Amino acid sequence: MPEPIELAILGGSGFYEMPGLRAVEELDIATPFGKPSDPIRIGTLGGKRIAFLARHGRKHHLLPSELPQQANFWALKSLGVSRVLAVSAVGSLREDYAPGQLVVPNQIIDRTRGTRPSTFFGNGVVAHVAFGEPFCWALQERSLLAARDAGAITHSGGTYVVIEGPTFGTRGESELYRSWGASLVGMTALPEAKLAREAELCYAMLATVTDYDAWHEQAGPVDAEIVMRRLTETVETTQKAVGILTATLADDSCDCGQVLNAALVTPPMMIAEESRDRLAPILQRRLEKDL
Repeated sequence: MPEPIELAILGGSGFYEMPGLRAVEELDIATPFGKPSDPIRIGTLGGKRIAFLARHGRKHHLLPSELPQQANFWALKSLGVSRVLAVSAVGSLREDYAPGQLVVPNQIIDRTRGTRPSTFFGNGVVAHVAFGEPFCWALQERSLLAARDAGAITHSGGTYVVIEGPTFGTRGESELYRSWGASLVGMTALPEAKLAREAELCYAMLATVTDYDAWHEQAGPVDAEIVMRRLTETVETTQKAVGILTATLADDSCDCGQVLNAALVTPPMMIAEESRDRLAPILQRRLEKDL
């Protein structure tokens, strides 16, 4: 078994490095689903062993729809990761979730087009994971406290609408999502959250509000320049929050690491050797349970 890694950071737009990460080892991992977005850096931060992966690559060369998320999460699981914090830029659908503030969302609405591979299963292995609560409650709580301790204005909870992109949404779409009671809009929470759940990883998001999407008459519609400028202004606070989170990690009583106990439908003895090899880090704990 690999040495445990207590936390993996998925760095989003503007978050390509993790200051303070020491004794860094860089791994270029091949997976059955291709290569991850970028080499994974492993080191210590605040005395804890963590991993860092630039979601879009350090050169930011991957669109949200191009992200090799199966490879990303397979690789993280194979390295012994148990928790994943996704750092993301989002647009706000609420007046009180203002640009520059941090949000830890607790729900997701899928408005992608169904072209992003969103499961490890199929090809002879059937599993249906519970997804009513798409984020790990324990990692949510710790992330929220860390963001507050970093000095950020923070908000707990909110529904994140995941759009396909790469074009930002229209005013009509923005108003539609607001009528649903949604709080945030972005492009990357899916299939991340689904794949993390299938891999039995705790997953939460620390979202930086960069804009008011397209609905706010005074602010005007968002563009990439606005997003990147806001991220430049807030990245140090976000990095500080991640450092605090790492230092305060502890064993929690969530059940993210046991999801496949109830989700795996295909009897283990019926799973072919090829599928066992392809899904080795994903299925290993569950299959060993039946030995």
